[in-house]
Amino acid sequence: MQILIVEDEKRLADALKQIMLEQKYMADVVYDGNDGLEYGKSNIYDLIILDIMLPYKNGFEVVLELRQNKINTPILMLTAKDTVPDKVSGLNCGADDYMTKPFAPEELIARIKALTRRKGEVVLDETSFDDFCFNASANQLIKGTKSVHLNFKEAEILKLLLSKPEIIVSKEEIITKVWGYDSDACSNNVEAYISFLRRKLSFINSSVEIKSIKKLGYRLEKSL
Repeated sequence: MQILIVEDEKRLADALKQIMLEQKYMADVVYDGNDGLEYGKSNIYDLIILDIMLPYKNGFEVVLELRQNKINTPILMLTAKDTVPDKVSGLNCGADDYMTKPFAPEELIARIKALTRRKGEVVLDETSFDDFCFNASANQLIKGTKSVHLNFKEAEILKLLLSKPEIIVSKEEIITKVWGYDSDACSNNVEAYISFLRRKLSFINSSVEIKSIKKLGYRLEKSL
């Protein structure tokens, strides 16, 4: 899962990013409303954690502009403001939920999971495709009695391919979703991990192929 954190208190922003990484979520961090809006408009995130009191544009303005641009990413407003009018303003602008500082990390994670479930983008614990199953909690590929463990990036790439079965997923989308918006990863990184995944599919004797579509990307193809 890819999360955008928009928070001008750098210590808190770093703490939030660490919480996300501990949950094995990818996270990008920006420190003002202008950057928050631009990153949010890329529409690559599964969730946005957004402060209200930000330089240049406040959180209310960012939410409103994102919704006006048809960006439907779930937004969790995280702020020191806890009065009812502030909560109402945030929700009226288009935010999905509201938390006040200080917060318990456990509650934050619970809110994130609830919001992403509403969007319907949480990968099921076990997903089947043709002749194999992928267990997301164990990061395992399974076919019959054979199984193999996937590392973090292999698992994230497979989740992305499974979320769009038989549809081409571009290298650019894989880099953005798996490595992050500001990553210096390139197509060679994607190719290497696709190669690893192909070997592991072969190891469990799956007939499913990760098909390369020249200059476009990859898709899963069922066995004939």
